[in-house]
Amino acid sequence: MTIEIAIVLTFVMAAVILFATEKLSMDLVSMMVMAGLILSGVITPEEGVSGFSHPATVTVGAMFILSAGLYRTGAVNFIGARLVSIGKRNFWLALVLLMVTTSTFSAFINDTAVVAILLPVVLGLAQELNVSPGKLLMPLSFSALFGGTCTLIGTSTNILVSSLAEKQGQPAFGMFEFTPFGIVIALAGTLYMLIIGVRLLPAPEGEEDLRKTFGIGDYLIEIVLESEAASVGTVLADSPLLRDLSIRRVDVYRDGKRIEESPERLVLREGDHLKVRCDLDNFRRLQERRGITLRHEKEEEEKGEEEVLVEAVIAPNSTLDGRSLRQARFRSRYGLTALAVRHRGLVMREHLQEMLLRAGDVLLFQMERHHMDQLREDRTFVIVSEVEYPTFRKRRMISAIAIIAFVVGSASLGLLPILVSAIIGCFLMVLSRCLTLDEAYGAVQWKVIFLLGGVLALSKAMEKSGAALLLADTLVDTIGNWGPRASLSAFYFMTFVMTELMSNNATAALLTPIAIATAHSLGVDARPFLMAVTYAASASFMTPVGYQTNTLVYGLGHYRYADFLRVGTPLNIIFWVLATILIPLFWPF
Repeated sequence: MTIEIAIVLTFVMAAVILFATEKLSMDLVSMMVMAGLILSGVITPEEGVSGFSHPATVTVGAMFILSAGLYRTGAVNFIGARLVSIGKRNFWLALVLLMVTTSTFSAFINDTAVVAILLPVVLGLAQELNVSPGKLLMPLSFSALFGGTCTLIGTSTNILVSSLAEKQGQPAFGMFEFTPFGIVIALAGTLYMLIIGVRLLPAPEGEEDLRKTFGIGDYLIEIVLESEAASVGTVLADSPLLRDLSIRRVDVYRDGKRIEESPERLVLREGDHLKVRCDLDNFRRLQERRGITLRHEKEEEEKGEEEVLVEAVIAPNSTLDGRSLRQARFRSRYGLTALAVRHRGLVMREHLQEMLLRAGDVLLFQMERHHMDQLREDRTFVIVSEVEYPTFRKRRMISAIAIIAFVVGSASLGLLPILVSAIIGCFLMVLSRCLTLDEAYGAVQWKVIFLLGGVLALSKAMEKSGAALLLADTLVDTIGNWGPRASLSAFYFMTFVMTELMSNNATAALLTPIAIATAHSLGVDARPFLMAVTYAASASFMTPVGYQTNTLVYGLGHYRYADFLRVGTPLNIIFWVLATILIPLFWPF
């Protein structure tokens, strides 16, 4: 083993550990690895940053924009509305239609975008059917993964493996080369969820009102500060009222006007009116405090429609992931106060400012109705309970669908490389006014782009240093005597286990050069091994954090970690067996 190989393997182990433990965000880890490899001299600076100009990175960024074009024109929501109108008659009919529709859309646009768009639709459908959202949300996420394996552009992993393989002299993947086995996976997965999976999910029950779901109290309290009140002269954020009673929302009115100043700077005065929301216990404790006058009324009696309750999921790759509300300056940045947080299956109502948030957590907050459009534009959240649907550019719907058809058709017919057709498609989305230029920039998930840039540098280092060949030879010496099918099966197993622990893209970038080296060592075609890596990297069913779609539905479905393990483990085993048997038939050694 050379010094270069030892350095690369050390970085690989460090990256895997950091990815799995989530101590640092994945994009930051990938950037640190890239910098370390450059400083160690294993790769040159040009090779280190080449991942940002890699065809896979550019194509993935373009696909984000194309997916946004379909969303802005309402194409997916139009189909979703038809789904609700038909599916509300019967739960099983709704489940079949949901999974087939989601798989079909995910074959052509980003699967995470499909799930984010359909979340409000599915929650409305669950309410119509009077079942728990959990009975529909996990099938929604899984079917998006099924569909993503059916075409080259179905998921970023497919594009990544194809580009990496092409860089190493392998033929590029065709647009529909994935489709035959992808359809097998989609059919097998759908049948499993219908026959077994849905019965392993939490028992159905009607969805409760948001206030009951999050345990929000019924009382709106108006506090008038008198001269002897302990909070007079203190900053709102540090006032005894908030500190001692853990009140969740405070709006301060002075001379009849609401004060918009940040709680960290707003000094309370005598005569200020504080409107707060609290439960019965805190209301009783307020009655015992000196220097204040209370007025209250039941929330159901409130007639004003100026403010609404909003439920939103913290999106994957959000700036809130791994930070507290206080660290993110949530109140001053968004003008919102969180009333409750559903975090990893638990509803949190106290000390919300200090708790660390994760992608998939569900926030409940109250906001003015006219700010809804502004919040929808922010990629920090995915709004799932809305007062009204956003305004779509429905007149541009046909244009958006035609552009996607052009991208898919030109690439599948070999008229243009997928990179070129995707870039042209992005220009057309803007020029046809399906998207504004700002919306196009905002659609790109930059954390994913930086993650790809970093892990591609690591993939390059594994190939250049010989680490990939060393690992491949070790695998061949261990399993090679059992034949190439056994090695392929081992690759599939290793990939789907790693993708549960870390990013699917990072897993694919690490294992692709090893898969090619293993095939060369065995003297067989690399195609079956590459397909094993590609399909297995999208087989993230056992944890809520292995793939972004699972993260999105985690909190909303009221799932526990064990629910994914219970439902997803048999599914992964089924796909593993199918891959071992069928991949060599579709792509012979």
